[in-house]
Amino acid sequence: MELTTVWFALIAILWIGYFTLEGFDFGVGMLLPVLARDEKERRVMYNTIGPVWDGNEVWVLVAGGATFAAFPEWYATLFSGFYLPLLLILVALIIRNLAFEYRGKRDDASWRARWDLAAIVGSWLPAVLWGVAFANIVAGVPIDVDKEFTGNLFTLLNPLGLLGGLVTAALFATHGALFVALKTDGEIRYRARTLAGRLGLVAAVLAVVFMVWMQLKTGSIGSAVAFVAAALALIAGLAANRAGREGWAFLGTFVTIALAVAGLFLALFPDVMPSTTDPAFSLTTTNAAATAYTLKIMTWVAVIFTPIVLGYQAWSYWVFRRRISVEHIPEATAVGR
Repeated sequence: MELTTVWFALIAILWIGYFTLEGFDFGVGMLLPVLARDEKERRVMYNTIGPVWDGNEVWVLVAGGATFAAFPEWYATLFSGFYLPLLLILVALIIRNLAFEYRGKRDDASWRARWDLAAIVGSWLPAVLWGVAFANIVAGVPIDVDKEFTGNLFTLLNPLGLLGGLVTAALFATHGALFVALKTDGEIRYRARTLAGRLGLVAAVLAVVFMVWMQLKTGSIGSAVAFVAAALALIAGLAANRAGREGWAFLGTFVTIALAVAGLFLALFPDVMPSTTDPAFSLTTTNAAATAYTLKIMTWVAVIFTPIVLGYQAWSYWVFRRRISVEHIPEATAVGR
């Protein structure tokens, strides 16, 4: 297998890791005003993701860095052409992270309410825009002979792109609700489980329409298999949630997102950014790749450091695996994060 193909697959794996892990982070933030009824329950929701959210964000940083090093032409076209939506995502993530860190710095209800709003907006905006971005990347965008994006923000806000945004938002919200159900106890746990069932039905309908549309537009046999498997995993997850098996339900949405993202990359390959202007102008794993020597060095670095990073992240999840509830939030600290 050529190293260009290997690195395309590795970048796909990095995005799968980001969306499956950061996806429930987004979901928890998105559902903050829906699930939490008082300050203690809001504190519980923040604490479900408190030990892991920053580690989850590392995946997108590594995915961006790997794209820059392995496929510099892809990186240049993507980050220049998608500059505004990516900037909006970055600003939203910064605001969201500030909310996590600063919410508990003052004992003031209005202070906390403003940071709660920042966390909510900072979760919704990336959840939608990532779907818009990836739908356009896979379906194709106008790229000229110089490998430059010739559209604008409104080019990306096409029906398929907007549907992609709705799909990621619905899936992440479902994923987040199931994570809250898995990590909490008491009333909020059962409230989250009920909400996950309702959101899951909406996500299933939107996802099926999106996957069928994408498959008909640019799919392959591999993407078709991945999309069907993703749909089956979502059905299994919703069934497990209905039966009260929260761990299996969360695994179902985890696998659903992983397979859906894998299906998008399989539909994309061997292109990395198809051109709707002229297929000859498309960026591929061949014409967008770095030198063979660069890819060899990157491969050795990945072989050495990837197991270390995965081991540390798995350890952090194991350490913070227990459920929490409002009983674990002392009155004296209920005002803080």
